[in-house]
Amino acid sequence: MKIIILGAGQVGGTLAEHLANEKNDIVVVDTDSDRLRNLKDRLDIAVITGQASHPDVLARAGADDAEMIVAVTNSDEINMMACQIAHTLFHTPRKISRVRSPSYLVHQELLFQRDNIPVDVIIGPEQLITDSIRQLIINPGALQVMDFAEGRVQLVAVRTIHGGPMLGQALSEIRKHMPRVDTRVAAIFRRNRPIIPEGDTVVEADDEVFFIAARGNIRKVMSELRRIDKPYRNVMIAGGGNIGARLAQTIEGDYAVKLIENSYLRCRDLAEQLRHTLVIEGSAAEPQLLHEENIETMDVFCALTANDESNIMMSMLAKRLGAKKVITLITNPAYAELVGDEIDIAISPQQITISSLLAHVRRGDISSVHSLRRGAAEAIEVIARGDAYSSRVIGRELDQISLPPGVTIGAIVRGDKVLIAHGNVVVEPDDHIILFLVDKTKLAAVEKLFAVGFGFFS
Repeated sequence: MKIIILGAGQVGGTLAEHLANEKNDIVVVDTDSDRLRNLKDRLDIAVITGQASHPDVLARAGADDAEMIVAVTNSDEINMMACQIAHTLFHTPRKISRVRSPSYLVHQELLFQRDNIPVDVIIGPEQLITDSIRQLIINPGALQVMDFAEGRVQLVAVRTIHGGPMLGQALSEIRKHMPRVDTRVAAIFRRNRPIIPEGDTVVEADDEVFFIAARGNIRKVMSELRRIDKPYRNVMIAGGGNIGARLAQTIEGDYAVKLIENSYLRCRDLAEQLRHTLVIEGSAAEPQLLHEENIETMDVFCALTANDESNIMMSMLAKRLGAKKVITLITNPAYAELVGDEIDIAISPQQITISSLLAHVRRGDISSVHSLRRGAAEAIEVIARGDAYSSRVIGRELDQISLPPGVTIGAIVRGDKVLIAHGNVVVEPDDHIILFLVDKTKLAAVEKLFAVGFGFFS
């Protein structure tokens, strides 16, 4: 597939790396020639220096025969204009745009139509990040929570700790502990190395366990793997930008929320927007302010400013002063690798955005993608198409399907029914199948397995 990526920033560069490794024809456009040169040195891609929304630049990038344009520059306006020009002059079949400003997104359904601004898919990073943090607050103790099949089934990552009922026991014992709850462990990472779980795999302390279950069963399964955390009540947010404001607005009806923001004018705006959130002018890097606002009573402290260094330092301070859990927004991948135990969860805006983008640019019937462990692994939702004569999977029991090494099936969603993946489950047409890839390079083999063709029946 020929794909033009507009913008060579962290999102554009990471997306180019993902797609180039999957044998796509990639062209990246940016005004920064040094950044493009660094990308080209690392990846088998073409690069064009120029303004992404200019017709002559898009022509040089090959827009006349591109199958898709992904506009992820830092400017909403350039992204939208590029999609408009690609549609009008080059008839590009599929156009994806990153749009950050709430002023545009509030009118999304009206604005982004074929006859208005012809964008097929809008990616709103702030909303995606807000949703991700909200899931972590709703599910105390989780490291990551991923929705599949419109939220009917979830894949959850937890770190096992001393005191969990399953610690030191084989995974086959889970069913004995919870005879009425069906779940499957999709993968375990132990000392940063993946383990494909078997029935006799023994759970150890500090394992990072990814399990899949129906949404209503998530908390019960978590209680088997670690001491269950009490529901959160008090949340403090540092940073009143788009993400901090969105999060406060999303959760203030269910939690006691305090939001700390440096700017007096921004505080005034936030106080008018938010109904139940206490807005405080000041810096969350000041110990005295945190003490005055009872940081030791906070169940969750979220550092969501636009500055990585500030977020990390505020999180470490809040943790030392008594915050029970800290969630930290970290844009620089190098920093995310360095953070220690004082930061409980590091949120990567790039990985969350990339996950959403990949679901729209991958071949075949992949309806959702989640990037895990900073991009090392993936969980994907694939729709089974065809019939027993044209598909390698339909009409077969899961035990009969030859999965690539490092790939496991976690669950099947059939309409409103969630079927946890056991060997005797038979795949039917239009099933939504959730797979876990501890090695994302196996994606091409998974796509081939689910491709519809002739002569597959045996």
